[in-house]
Amino acid sequence: MKIGLYFGSFNPIHIGHLAIANYMVEFTDIDQVWFVISPQNPLKKRDTLLADYHRLELVEKAIHDEPKFQASDIEFRLPKPSYTIDTLTYLSEKHPNHQFTLIMGEDNLNTLPKWKNFRELLDRYPIYAYPREGDNAGNTKVLKLLENASITLVNAPRIEISSSFIRQSIRKKKEIRHFLPPEVWQYIDEMNFYRK
Repeated sequence: MKIGLYFGSFNPIHIGHLAIANYMVEFTDIDQVWFVISPQNPLKKRDTLLADYHRLELVEKAIHDEPKFQASDIEFRLPKPSYTIDTLTYLSEKHPNHQFTLIMGEDNLNTLPKWKNFRELLDRYPIYAYPREGDNAGNTKVLKLLENASITLVNAPRIEISSSFIRQSIRKKKEIRHFLPPEVWQYIDEMNFYRK
């Protein structure tokens, strides 16, 4: 089975994440999408991050009725900080019958050379990149580094919703419920998340 691994803080998960995952299972050869909740991205600050179990709960609530989606807390049990290559190596050993591919925004291609063992990652795992603002176009230095990698630019709709936009909007007391699955909004509202 071909599994698309969609890594992220999901702080919080929103309809943009779900639309991308939906596109991947319906319009590419990916059979399932696993949402890999990252406890700590080495390239991001931690200050606004909800506790791991809350973000896992939000993802589970968002995807509970979709059999082609799974929530994965695998990085909660691996050494911190989390590195994608370590997670992929672990999952490949644990699930030898699955073929893993990375799902990422096209903007993240620019940061790949900063990732741990990025050359090994590119040699071993394909990447499906979806359009994002600030994409890779024109960055010839990065393009040169990514030559010969298995990178597929997927023609998914460009969705410009970010988790930081959601958090800022909640803090400003904006009505934002339609940007989130109903169960996710209800949990955020009940728990009073992102209001301070």
